[in-house]
Amino acid sequence: MSGQRVLEGGCTFEESYSSCGYSVSLGTNGFTWEQVNSWEKPTMDPALPTGSFMVVNASGRASGQKAHLYMPTLKENDTHCIDFLYSLSSRDGASPGTLNVYIKVNGGAQGNPVWNASDTVTEGWVKAELAISTFWPNSYQEYSSSSVQGHPGFIAIDDIRVLAHPCRKAPHFLRLQNVEVNVGQNATFQCTAGGKWSQHDKLWLQQWNGKDTALMVTRVVNHRRFSATVSVGDTSQRSTSRYRCVIRSDGGSGVSNYADLIVKAPPTPIAPPELLAVGATYLWIKPNANSIIGDGPIILKEVEYRTTSGNWAETHVVDSPTYKLWHLDPDVEYEIKVLLSRPGEGGTGPPGPPLVTRTKCAGE
Repeated sequence: MSGQRVLEGGCTFEESYSSCGYSVSLGTNGFTWEQVNSWEKPTMDPALPTGSFMVVNASGRASGQKAHLYMPTLKENDTHCIDFLYSLSSRDGASPGTLNVYIKVNGGAQGNPVWNASDTVTEGWVKAELAISTFWPNSYQEYSSSSVQGHPGFIAIDDIRVLAHPCRKAPHFLRLQNVEVNVGQNATFQCTAGGKWSQHDKLWLQQWNGKDTALMVTRVVNHRRFSATVSVGDTSQRSTSRYRCVIRSDGGSGVSNYADLIVKAPPTPIAPPELLAVGATYLWIKPNANSIIGDGPIILKEVEYRTTSGNWAETHVVDSPTYKLWHLDPDVEYEIKVLLSRPGEGGTGPPGPPLVTRTKCAGE
């Protein structure tokens, strides 16, 4: 098509796939993708497409066998679109298997497919698009995996292109932002995409380890932008996990960048407060808040104190390296603890170890 700028990374398969930087992996019993040119070497099987392309032959293969075709690793600076042709064919019209597409980022986990075709055979070649919103300095690799169902037929791919413009049908995601919460708090991601949304589109949040969470579009901004919000994950303990947004539309799939869900532990002092001076009606302490269990930064220090024999407690904000508790009763034992807080809801940690001490007698 005229006017389209094609980037490196595609392949027409007119020449050897390896000359495009592509590779294949050998599956069980030699099951793999093969390069076919029906113009140079005609076939008598009417189910096989015509042209020069990559194909797996499902005939005589046990159900579940897989073969992988890898694109070269891409590191793009700007909006782009991958499109390709695919074909699922058989003599009797039954599906030969499933074609799955995966996107690996920075050589990381495979995750679940971002696109697939499996239900029925196609009528000739069909075009699909991938709108991948992963940009430099990050890299990604797309690879196609065919999984057969024990039924004769062919799964084929042809004319993979990397185009220097947005996809025509597959939506492009805006940058997914990192989310930081404290332990036990709700974590929410917002997936926002540019493109037309259809009620038939499937939208989900995909975790780095492959777990998928279905989403519903919660807001249509305008005819070219929509968003979905979802609460995710177990935030019961300190951790870091990665998520991305995926949408499957009629024309292909859109995939966002990975964003981090960072769960921080509210801070707690390791040591009790240090006693600096004692009077009949005061206690002078140093909070000892430099050594902590949990995460900073510390944005608030508080002193909680009570009599060891009482059932009341008071809390004072501390804004200096030392703190003086005034207006205490003479010759009374007090328990003093320090509370620390970090940013965000639920950022106050449990009290640190107590300092137990007694005020002097009156007149001392």
